[in-house]
Amino acid sequence: MSKDPQDQFIQLYDEKSDAIFRHLYFRISDREKALDMMQETFERTWKYIAKGNEIDNMKAFLYRVANNLLIDEYRRRKQVASLDYLHEKGIEVGSGNKEKDAIYDRADVRLALQYVERLPEKDRHMIVMRYVDDLSIKEISEITDLPENNVSVRIHRALKKLQNNFELS
Repeated sequence: MSKDPQDQFIQLYDEKSDAIFRHLYFRISDREKALDMMQETFERTWKYIAKGNEIDNMKAFLYRVANNLLIDEYRRRKQVASLDYLHEKGIEVGSGNKEKDAIYDRADVRLALQYVERLPEKDRHMIVMRYVDDLSIKEISEITDLPENNVSVRIHRALKKLQNNFELS
């Protein structure tokens, strides 16, 4: 990586902007707003760095800035994010070798998304960060300011709620 801070930041943007965008879009289901918020995330991060501040874990810092922007947006909009974008993106599960199996897999994904949407916001947020954003327990801990054990327990409990919903259906 280049030693020039601007080049480093451009490389960071290239590496992380898609993930930050997906995180934001998943939460607000508005492509244009998510793009704006992603840009704002990097702009605020650049300003923070330009002031001479150091960041230990850049990935966690970016997600924290993005989450703060989401909180601001929720306060303005006062509505809960939708998970519908997965359907719009055509995300499929399984090998797809057999058409019948692919149909069942898509139905299972839709059902799972419905159950995730029904979770309380805090549980849904943990599940999204862990399994959609593919963040580690440590990274989620840093983003949420919760101890790692607490994060693990919350994710475990949220998964139990999902499992119970599947068993009842």
